[in-house]
Amino acid sequence: MDSIKKIAILGSTGSIGQQALGVICALSARFRVIGLAGGKNLKLLEKQIAKFQPEMFYSSVEPDFTYRGEFLSMEQIASHPDVDLVIIATSGKAGLYPTLAALKAGKTVALANKEVLVMAGEIITNVIANEVKQSYQAQILPIDSELSAIWQCLQGEENKPKRIFLTASGGPFYHYSQPELRKVTVEQALHHPTWKMGSKITIDSATLMNKGLEAIEAHWLFAIPFESIEILIHPQSIIHSMVEFMDGSIKAQLSFPDMRLPIQYALCYPERLLNSELPRLNWSKIKSLNFEPVEQNRFPCLKLALDAGKQGGTYPAVLCAADEVAIGLFLNKRISFTDIARIVQETLEQHRGIAQPSLEEILVADAWAREYVECLPLCHPHLIPLPSRERLAEGGQ
Repeated sequence: MDSIKKIAILGSTGSIGQQALGVICALSARFRVIGLAGGKNLKLLEKQIAKFQPEMFYSSVEPDFTYRGEFLSMEQIASHPDVDLVIIATSGKAGLYPTLAALKAGKTVALANKEVLVMAGEIITNVIANEVKQSYQAQILPIDSELSAIWQCLQGEENKPKRIFLTASGGPFYHYSQPELRKVTVEQALHHPTWKMGSKITIDSATLMNKGLEAIEAHWLFAIPFESIEILIHPQSIIHSMVEFMDGSIKAQLSFPDMRLPIQYALCYPERLLNSELPRLNWSKIKSLNFEPVEQNRFPCLKLALDAGKQGGTYPAVLCAADEVAIGLFLNKRISFTDIARIVQETLEQHRGIAQPSLEEILVADAWAREYVECLPLCHPHLIPLPSRERLAEGGQ
C-alpha cells in the first residue's frame, strides 16, 4: 500500500494524541496530519501545528496564536472530505458528536474514547450498520489496548467467540484492604504500575471502573453478550486480552505494555509495519504470567459499570458522567478514593432510566448526573428530576 493516509487527531494534546503523533513521526512516509484538535493546552497545540502544518485545527479555548490553517469545529474536521482516518482521543462526551459526524461521512474512526460507545453504543452501531448498508466504509477501529487485542484475535475467524477475557493489571491498590483504600492519596492513585496515561483513565484503572467500561465497549463493538465477557487480573500486563472459541481454543494477544502498539495497528490496518521505536518483549526476563479472579467487593466500581451496562438505556451515560465528576472531586481532594464508588452508586440509584434513548435524552441524562454529583458533597444534596420524553418533545428542560 503506497498511498499516504490523511489523518485527523481530535485530542492531540492529550496522552493518546501525543503518542499517536509520535507513531506518525516514526512512519512519516505513510501518513500526513491534516487536522488537529486540542483542549486548553494551547502552547502544546501551537507546537504541534507548527510541526505538522495541518490544513485545519480546533481548540476548546480561543487560540492566542495565528496560523494559516482553517479553524473548524471537531465535527467539521472529523467529517471533512479530505480526511481518511479520524483518531478520537478526546475524553468524556466531547468525542460523541465528532464520532457520529465521522461515521455518517463514511470515515474510519480509530477510537480511544471509552465514553462514546459506553454512552451511546446502540446509536453508534446503528449508524455504522446504516452506512455500511449504503456502501460507505464507516467503521470503528479500537485503540484501547484490551479491545485492540480482542480485535486482533478475531482477525481471520469466521465464527463468533464463545467467551472473551479482558485482562486488568489490577492497578496499584489491588491487594489493599478497605481501611488502606480509604487512605489512598491522589498522588498514589496517579502512579500506575505499568501504564502511562492521563489522570482520568489512571484513576479509573485504580478503581477498576475502566474494566467495566471496556466490557460495555466490547459488548457493542463485537456484539458480545455480557454473560460471555470475563475479567481477569493479570499483573504483568503482557497478555492484553484473550478470545475463546467454541472448540475450546484460546487466542491471546501479547506485547510489551505500550499504547503506541495498538495505536499503530489501528493507523496501519490491515498492515503491520516495522517501527524501531516500539519496545519488544524480552522473554528471558519474563518469569511468569499470573492470573487472578476479580474481587468485586473491594472494587465496587467494576460491578457498578457492569450492572449499568446490562441495564442499558441511559444508565451507562449516568455512570460515565457521575464517575467523571467524582474523579474530579477526588483529584481536587474534596472526597476520598472510596467515595468515588459511593457517589456513582448513589447517582445510579436515584436515576430514572429511559430504555432505547435518543441522543438528546442521553445528553440530558448526562447533564442531570453531573449536576446531581456536584451537589452531593454539599450540605444539602438534592435530586434534579429528569425530564420525561413528553417534556423533551415540548422543549422542556
